[in-house]
Amino acid sequence: MKKNNQKQLMTQFIYEKSWTKISDEEAIRLIDDEMEMGDAKGTLAYIKEAGANGKVITVGECRFKMESAS
Repeated sequence: MKKNNQKQLMTQFIYEKSWTKISDEEAIRLIDDEMEMGDAKGTLAYIKEAGANGKVITVGECRFKMESAS
């Protein structure tokens, strides 16, 4: 039986050094603030998909990634 290895979404502003765990709702709010007229939910889906492959996505002054497996 597999364990639920749900990775947590993480964010940081470009001027910060540490990453912070963030909920989907908080991420949508940040993406809305940074993109203004973009599709925040669609962007979040893309961030999660790319993050699953180890990528870091920058939206405005925010970076997003999925928590590393440790």
